[in-house]
Amino acid sequence: MVTITGYISRDVRFPTSLDKTGSDAMNAAGDYSAAYCILSTETDLKGHGMASSPTFTIGRGNDIVCRAIEAFADRIKGRTLESLISNMGQTWRYLVNDSQYRWIGPEKGVTHLALGAVVNAIWDLWAKSVGKPVWRLVADFTPEEYVRCIDFRYITDAITPEEAVAMLKETEEGKAERIKTAEKNRAVPAYTTSAGWLGYGEEKMKALLRETIAQGYRHFKLKVGGNLEEDKRRLRIARDAIGYDKGNVLMVDANQIWSVPEAIEWMKELAEFKPWFIEEPTSPDDILGHKAVRDALKPYGIGVATGEMVQNRVIFKQLLQSGAIDVCQIDACRIGGVNEVMAVLLMAKKFGVPIVPHSGGVGLPEYTQHLSTIDYVVVSGKLSVLEYVDHLHEHFFYPSVIQDGYYTTPTAPGYSVEMKPESMEAYGFPNGSWWKSDEAKVITEVKEKI
Repeated sequence: MVTITGYISRDVRFPTSLDKTGSDAMNAAGDYSAAYCILSTETDLKGHGMASSPTFTIGRGNDIVCRAIEAFADRIKGRTLESLISNMGQTWRYLVNDSQYRWIGPEKGVTHLALGAVVNAIWDLWAKSVGKPVWRLVADFTPEEYVRCIDFRYITDAITPEEAVAMLKETEEGKAERIKTAEKNRAVPAYTTSAGWLGYGEEKMKALLRETIAQGYRHFKLKVGGNLEEDKRRLRIARDAIGYDKGNVLMVDANQIWSVPEAIEWMKELAEFKPWFIEEPTSPDDILGHKAVRDALKPYGIGVATGEMVQNRVIFKQLLQSGAIDVCQIDACRIGGVNEVMAVLLMAKKFGVPIVPHSGGVGLPEYTQHLSTIDYVVVSGKLSVLEYVDHLHEHFFYPSVIQDGYYTTPTAPGYSVEMKPESMEAYGFPNGSWWKSDEAKVITEVKEKI
């Protein structure tokens, strides 16, 4: 029997604002950051989870999420792992249903980020306890076990538990072969954003495009929305490098910078570069706005994608029901952990919308490689690309790895986000060794100019 005996939270920040990694039209100087949760037990097993991204906390705000993590983790202190996982859907509702914490949610914002970190730490602990990576833990569920992990409150008008079980039973056909494909590292094709940050100069951008093409990438995403003529120049550079062949796909990402009319007009101007989709064209809460953008851009062959800032399964439900998006971009941290992701995977399957997770922050590729594998093996049965950003993986014990344009399927038990202690110590804020260095003073100077 494994009992959760304690917890700690850690505020970890990496100074990416110094080289503009992560820069976009909305966020000019973000520090890739993680609000981290570690659950301890009376055994050697620990559960690791985090809320992370350049666009969630971007440094400041981490401290608030850490305090909320402690509040949620305290609710499971003293509980056995067995009692928590015997009905994970019920456990999820227990955590989200605190009548007082709900007043500063519910199911969104800081509290939901913290909830996700704690829930993901439970999944990490569960997977480690049975010696499996999270994707394989879920792949070994029966359809009924999968559905029991989900809180269907607020979404039964889109999908019922009975429908979900029936869908999963249909997808059981071919599942064994898909697991073999995953074990051969061919389940999750990768796309890259590494050359696309808005703050990168032309030569750096060209060098990174050449490098990623040589590594086998065929899908490329660039940030847009700062200046229209500059966007055209950068997209022309990208198309000159990758060409217009059908196999070479370009995507663009505005990070919510536009109003609905601006998004439509701006993207019409960029239609000549034939992007597959525009990501986050407007406010992530604006379902009807996304629908209007999608309808307006459909004649131009441009789809609409969103999800990294979508706060819960209810907004995803409405985006899918209304036909507002062509691509569903779940995020491992923004919504409430694996449980809520599992619900969105099912709804996307029902409405025929592909899952392309947001995966651009520290630790997110480590997380989302499991989620894309679960979608392929268990839910949709279809291959779909996953974002990969080649930053900061060296800080994790089990970093995501790309080979020949595909994610290498995780094999280590757990959820792959266990961070090395020396990285936590160096980049822990505010007392980590890096943050006490003279170099750290530059961060303050950079942000004061923004």
